[in-house]
Amino acid sequence: MRTTSFLNWFGTNRNKVVCLLSGLVALIALAGCATKLEGPLVFKCGRFERELTSVIPYNNPVQSVTLTATFTSPLGEKFKVYGFWDGGLTWRVRFSPNQAGTWTYRTECSERADYGLNQIEGRFICTAPSGLTRFTQHGHVKVSNNHRYLTHDDLTPFFWLADTAWNGPLRSTDKEWPAYLATRVSQNFSAIQFVGTQWRAAPDGDINNQKAYAGQETIYINPAFFQRLDRKVDEIGQAGLLAAPVLLWAIQSGSNPNVNPGVSLPEDQAIILARYMVARWGANPVLWILAGDGDYRGEKSEKWKRIGRAVFGDIYHAPVSLHPGGRMWVMNDFQNEPWLDLCGYQSAHNEQPENLKWITSGPPATDWNKSPVRPFLSLEAPYENHHGMDGKAMSADVVRRAHYWSLLNAPTVGVTYGAHGIWGWDDGSAPPVDHPRSGTPLPWPQALQMPGAAQMKLLSEFFNSIDFSRLVPAPGLLAVQPGVADATHYIAAAMTDRQDLAVVYVPADTMVQLKPAVVAGIKNSKMTWFNPRTGERHPATPTVSATACQVTTPGTGDWVLLIQANR
Repeated sequence: MRTTSFLNWFGTNRNKVVCLLSGLVALIALAGCATKLEGPLVFKCGRFERELTSVIPYNNPVQSVTLTATFTSPLGEKFKVYGFWDGGLTWRVRFSPNQAGTWTYRTECSERADYGLNQIEGRFICTAPSGLTRFTQHGHVKVSNNHRYLTHDDLTPFFWLADTAWNGPLRSTDKEWPAYLATRVSQNFSAIQFVGTQWRAAPDGDINNQKAYAGQETIYINPAFFQRLDRKVDEIGQAGLLAAPVLLWAIQSGSNPNVNPGVSLPEDQAIILARYMVARWGANPVLWILAGDGDYRGEKSEKWKRIGRAVFGDIYHAPVSLHPGGRMWVMNDFQNEPWLDLCGYQSAHNEQPENLKWITSGPPATDWNKSPVRPFLSLEAPYENHHGMDGKAMSADVVRRAHYWSLLNAPTVGVTYGAHGIWGWDDGSAPPVDHPRSGTPLPWPQALQMPGAAQMKLLSEFFNSIDFSRLVPAPGLLAVQPGVADATHYIAAAMTDRQDLAVVYVPADTMVQLKPAVVAGIKNSKMTWFNPRTGERHPATPTVSATACQVTTPGTGDWVLLIQANR
């Protein structure tokens, strides 16, 4: 009876048993391989970590010694990264492998006599990736081969839709942060911008009043601050989002002394602090923002060139950008800096005509083809519900227009959204202390659900539904540009080099006039209106004359015209 029952059970579950036994055999084989090669198993695009113990007790370790490790891939490529002090005698080296096979590594410490850190060798085995995030499926994010957009290791385009959660990791609780990330994932965000040290809106440090460092002329790193932040950064990647920390905000750079007079770091200390964060988070899915919200132009650029070279010049690193202050264009100064991979910029936090004109016809729209070419990326636009120059809260309409203009006035890379209430991690009781005229924000959980965030989801869905990475500005597509007379009516147009795809953003007018010859180049084209407020789509019917191809919007408000070649 028991034998019969077992046979019946086995017949029903035969496939499950076979799969289980196959998995056990594979694990045993891998374990045997790992033992033979004396190295752990690390998933591709996962994180390898080696803990080291110093044999010398340093009074201020980050000032006393430097630690690096060089990793050698199965193909013989070399990747040099920083190691970091993690409290007491503990140091760590972190690295994310991008090739399957056996990797080796060797450390180098500036204090040769410290045999706990110097000349440590080892190996590990990189296996197939595990998990279902965009990074485990496609690899880490880098600049594309043509330097126009962002892509994964496997060349899948990466559409940047970031949120400015500047204070979020610092001020959120362990329960709040995952809830925030889950909401942004559901809204199709792909990156989170935040500040990596105590910030001007959180002068007391993080939620536990821990600060990243103490001192000024000579800093003392606080590992406990970063250990807590490690968890927040890990959760960003686990949610399938790219972490984009600002390493040195204006409060550290001294470029904005009015924020907190006297609190600035000497150049050598800024380098130590930035290197420390690069060492801690360099094995995560990340994009670095070296400096934030300062003036890095002219003579001031020289300091930041030196810092950038010192931090990123001789190591393997993720893409790097700068985040200058409002309407401060820095690429004329940094054009020939090889460590700077992206041209980041920030428009002003207002809806005034001069700001709109800067976005639509200023340097972001005119300099994108200068050599050497870099992706152009709007890292901070007007915040939704933030008070503008007229004292009124800026609507989703203002924010949305700025984003569509930025997306189409340079090769399409992505945009960064901002919500008043999120960036300061506010409770809704008062304006942020350093932005007293910005208006009282909504509490951050409510600010998550403002209309603009829902429209960002639609924006992401639209651009990810087309081959956005091939779009470049095409002002010649237009027969008439109403934005010349009124910046709020500026029509932005982009098209592919092959002229098989075009996108036209119409912010206010009920009709767009295109050049018939250019439109005819998109053979057998299909035209569709996309409503950026609701996501609705409507067929578009052009009226063609000898001088213009006129297409009328389905209704009032802003619209996006999609022109695609029939296949």
